[in-house]
Amino acid sequence: MSQVSHLGEGTSAQLGSVDNALKLIRYVLECNEVRLSDVAGHLGVSKSTAHRLLSTLAGRGFVTQTRSRTYLRGRVLASRGRAEVGAEIQRLIRERLERVSAEVGETCSYVVLEGNGIRFVDRVLGPEPAVVATLGVLLPAHTNSGGKALLAQLSDEELARLYTRGLPESSGRGPRSVPQLRRELATIRRRGYGVNVDEAVRGVTAVGRHVRFPHGEVLGAMVIASPSLRTPPARVSRHADVLLRATTELEASF
Repeated sequence: MSQVSHLGEGTSAQLGSVDNALKLIRYVLECNEVRLSDVAGHLGVSKSTAHRLLSTLAGRGFVTQTRSRTYLRGRVLASRGRAEVGAEIQRLIRERLERVSAEVGETCSYVVLEGNGIRFVDRVLGPEPAVVATLGVLLPAHTNSGGKALLAQLSDEELARLYTRGLPESSGRGPRSVPQLRRELATIRRRGYGVNVDEAVRGVTAVGRHVRFPHGEVLGAMVIASPSLRTPPARVSRHADVLLRATTELEASF
């Protein structure tokens, strides 16, 4: 009898934790941005319990912690949000890709972060396109300008979880260690865009900038890729300026 009672108590506790996790997911979806104290008050639990729930959801991609220690929708819930208004968002992104590609005469792509990789989900080819990844392909984020721009938006804790075993091996150039990557990401945060020169693909230079919803959720990144032979530093700067304007306008249209 005591064994049955013990199992019943354990099951009840587990169900209570699941119920709180589901309530927390709904709360994040409703509020978009929450603090630890908000969660504790909403669920009627201690701050330590709230922190444990948030940490668990963060580890599964449901929430993400900002540098100001608030919590936003993570990539799993962001995907849910995109599915609900996906067609309109895809149209807006596609229009912006077309305008940028026409303005700079190069290939412009849109990428999203998946774990420590990036996936190319849309693209407009320039008149003389550089060699770029096939749509749908997942590539290491740390060797791609758009991937670096997205990694730079993560908290130190999120980045550490992505690279617990160090950086994936890469045959190209680029950061070779997590400390080196962190230093580059700090630079990207200051200047506002990522760059790779012959890193993802030899002979290709790319500039990438993140796209963010008004409440703070990072949606993905726009990337301009061009042959390195016709992309000196001055042209990299011009592409960065074009992306800054394009992403700002795109964010304002959401």
